[in-house]
Amino acid sequence: MSQRQPVSKEAARAAFEATERVLDEMITHQRAKVLKLAREAVPHISPEDMLNPNDYPELKAHPRFDYEDGILAGLLSAQMAIRAELRPAFLPKEDEPRRER
Repeated sequence: MSQRQPVSKEAARAAFEATERVLDEMITHQRAKVLKLAREAVPHISPEDMLNPNDYPELKAHPRFDYEDGILAGLLSAQMAIRAELRPAFLPKEDEPRRER
Protein backbone atom coordinates (compact mmCIF):
# COMPACT_ATOMS: atom_id res chain seq x y z
CA MET A 1 0.00 0.00 0.00
CA SER A 2 1.22 3.47 -0.74
CA GLN A 3 1.09 6.11 1.94
CA ARG A 4 -0.67 9.39 1.40
CA GLN A 5 1.51 12.40 0.99
CA PRO A 6 0.58 15.45 3.05
CA VAL A 7 -1.17 18.15 1.08
CA SER A 8 -0.26 21.78 1.57
CA LYS A 9 -2.90 24.13 2.92
CA GLU A 10 -2.75 26.07 -0.36
CA ALA A 11 -3.36 22.94 -2.44
CA ALA A 12 -6.22 21.90 -0.18
CA ARG A 13 -7.77 25.37 -0.42
CA ALA A 14 -7.44 25.32 -4.22
CA ALA A 15 -9.16 21.92 -4.31
CA PHE A 16 -11.95 23.22 -2.07
CA GLU A 17 -12.46 26.30 -4.27
CA ALA A 18 -12.47 24.16 -7.42
CA THR A 19 -15.04 21.85 -5.86
CA GLU A 20 -17.18 24.87 -4.95
CA ARG A 21 -17.00 26.18 -8.54
CA VAL A 22 -17.89 22.81 -10.07
CA LEU A 23 -20.81 22.26 -7.71
CA ASP A 24 -22.09 25.80 -8.33
CA GLU A 25 -22.00 25.18 -12.10
CA MET A 26 -23.71 21.81 -11.76
CA ILE A 27 -26.43 23.26 -9.51
CA THR A 28 -27.04 26.20 -11.85
CA HIS A 29 -27.34 23.82 -14.82
CA GLN A 30 -29.65 21.45 -12.93
CA ARG A 31 -31.89 24.30 -11.70
CA ALA A 32 -32.33 25.46 -15.30
CA LYS A 33 -33.10 21.91 -16.41
CA VAL A 34 -35.68 21.42 -13.64
CA LEU A 35 -37.31 24.78 -14.44
CA LYS A 36 -37.52 23.86 -18.12
CA LEU A 37 -39.19 20.55 -17.27
CA ALA A 38 -41.54 22.26 -14.82
CA ARG A 39 -42.58 24.75 -17.48
CA GLU A 40 -43.48 21.90 -19.81
CA ALA A 41 -46.19 20.99 -17.30
CA VAL A 42 -46.98 24.45 -15.86
CA PRO A 43 -45.95 27.17 -18.34
CA HIS A 44 -46.25 30.08 -15.89
CA ILE A 45 -44.36 28.50 -12.97
CA SER A 46 -41.62 30.58 -11.38
CA PRO A 47 -38.39 29.33 -9.82
CA GLU A 48 -39.85 30.16 -6.40
CA ASP A 49 -43.01 28.15 -7.17
CA MET A 50 -40.84 25.12 -7.91
CA LEU A 51 -39.79 25.07 -4.26
CA ASN A 52 -43.30 23.77 -3.50
CA PRO A 53 -43.98 21.32 -6.33
CA ASN A 54 -46.75 19.63 -4.33
CA ASP A 55 -48.89 22.70 -5.04
CA TYR A 56 -48.91 21.69 -8.71
CA PRO A 57 -50.39 18.23 -9.45
CA GLU A 58 -49.19 18.65 -13.05
CA LEU A 59 -45.60 18.44 -11.82
CA LYS A 60 -46.22 15.18 -9.98
CA ALA A 61 -47.66 13.78 -13.21
CA HIS A 62 -44.62 14.85 -15.25
CA PRO A 63 -42.56 11.75 -16.11
CA ARG A 64 -39.10 13.25 -15.39
CA PHE A 65 -39.67 16.18 -13.06
CA ASP A 66 -39.35 14.25 -9.77
CA TYR A 67 -36.21 12.49 -10.98
CA GLU A 68 -34.44 15.68 -12.08
CA ASP A 69 -35.64 17.55 -8.98
CA GLY A 70 -34.16 14.74 -6.89
CA ILE A 71 -30.82 15.15 -8.64
CA LEU A 72 -30.93 18.86 -7.81
CA ALA A 73 -31.69 18.04 -4.17
CA GLY A 74 -28.74 15.64 -4.10
CA LEU A 75 -26.37 18.25 -5.53
CA LEU A 76 -27.52 20.80 -2.97
CA SER A 77 -27.05 18.25 -0.17
CA ALA A 78 -23.54 17.43 -1.39
CA GLN A 79 -22.67 21.13 -1.52
CA MET A 80 -23.90 21.69 2.03
CA ALA A 81 -22.04 18.64 3.35
CA ILE A 82 -18.77 19.67 1.70
CA ARG A 83 -19.12 23.22 2.97
CA ALA A 84 -19.90 22.05 6.50
CA GLU A 85 -16.89 19.76 6.52
CA LEU A 86 -14.29 21.84 4.72
CA ARG A 87 -15.19 25.52 4.91
CA PRO A 88 -14.24 25.90 8.61
CA ALA A 89 -10.74 24.73 7.77
CA PHE A 90 -10.22 27.45 5.17
CA LEU A 91 -12.31 30.43 6.21
CA PRO A 92 -12.03 32.36 9.47
CA LYS A 93 -14.95 32.21 11.86
CA GLU A 94 -17.08 35.32 11.53
CA ASP A 95 -16.86 36.19 15.21
CA GLU A 96 -13.07 35.99 15.20
CA PRO A 97 -11.16 39.16 14.28
CA ARG A 98 -9.38 38.84 10.96
CA ARG A 99 -5.62 38.99 11.08
CA GLU A 100 -3.76 41.14 8.60
CA ARG A 101 -1.18 39.27 6.55
